[in-house]
Amino acid sequence: MSKNIVWRLLRKNISAAQIAGYAIANLVGLSIVLTAIQFYRDVNSLWSKEDSFISKDYMIISKKVSGLNTINSVMGSSNSKTNNLNFSSNEIENLQQQPWVRRVGNFTAAQFDVYASMEMGGRRMATHLFFESIPDEYFDIQPDGWVFDPATPEIPIIMSKDYLTLYNFGFASSRGMPQLSESLIGKVVLDVRLSGNGLRDTYKARIVGFSSRLNTIAVPQSFMDWANARYAPNEKIQPSRLIIEIGKPGDPAIKEYLKENGYESAGEKADDGKASYFFTIVTGIVIAVGGIISLLAFFILLLSIYLLLQKNREKLHELMLLGYSPRQVAKQYYILVGVVNMSVLILAIIIMYLTSGYWIQPLATLEVETSSHLYAITIGAIIMAAITLGNFIAIARTTRRYFNS
Repeated sequence: MSKNIVWRLLRKNISAAQIAGYAIANLVGLSIVLTAIQFYRDVNSLWSKEDSFISKDYMIISKKVSGLNTINSVMGSSNSKTNNLNFSSNEIENLQQQPWVRRVGNFTAAQFDVYASMEMGGRRMATHLFFESIPDEYFDIQPDGWVFDPATPEIPIIMSKDYLTLYNFGFASSRGMPQLSESLIGKVVLDVRLSGNGLRDTYKARIVGFSSRLNTIAVPQSFMDWANARYAPNEKIQPSRLIIEIGKPGDPAIKEYLKENGYESAGEKADDGKASYFFTIVTGIVIAVGGIISLLAFFILLLSIYLLLQKNREKLHELMLLGYSPRQVAKQYYILVGVVNMSVLILAIIIMYLTSGYWIQPLATLEVETSSHLYAITIGAIIMAAITLGNFIAIARTTRRYFNS
């Protein structure tokens, strides 16, 4: 009964327009924030998906080859500094310290001769090859059989998809050779001859997968370490190519760093991530705008509460004389603010769900799986809890001040 009396005394000066203004402003701001977060998480899977057509999280770099490098190589000046296309330990360490770099992996090149042959369509084909290896975590595929055991040596190979395309639509079509699918070529056994250090051995090899990320003929790191130690034990191996996992795709600092150090990226991947970088910036701006609107709404409510308590100043004194505490009076405002804020949160979540329906279908046509709404809802609940707590603190302090004045 006492609660009803307190509420009847206080509600007369409550401005419905002010409360509605706060609720609408807060609803707009929170809806923008939640919708932007959900949109970013859904569309960001286009970049994070390994085989996405705009996935640019990895970049392969090397040093630029100049005319002087070529002349020195022909003349045998391989020790000249102007001919050194390998990365030193200091250069790799400096690269790892860049803010846009997550991690750096080394390409390990074979320091021995590789010669491969195979039977194809009744014909014997043979060619010199090159082998490279990188740590397994940088591959976009992890095929079965990607292991090497010196006791029963069969060399697993991962090859660039571009090489198979060149064979099928370039070499095979012009020579009357059979065109091969990925599954079929995986059944073909290669004879690979390795030579160096006075040794010459022949091993069986098999192509176990095709990479969209790496433009090379890759073998397991364990095999490369074993083979280099066996066929080129005295060769000092320095990487001439590096693979970088980029934390900020499209960051302008990437292109500037490569230019300053005389590096170049395969396929100009330093520029390919600009869409992701621009998307991240725009999403951040949208979230910031929504946050500012919610913050302004917070101050609107504080101002409304301040004016409301100012109008009810005499009633507060009367309630104090009747024995009511500041906490009992503030509780009525707590209930009002809590109901309004909870309603705003529920409506903002509904708006986010309805709005996300406009991009779910287009993303589904691109075979992109959208993210759960739970993350955005949790963020919304945290934001609204923080706003509500701030409201409660402001109400408690203001009510106590008026009671004591």
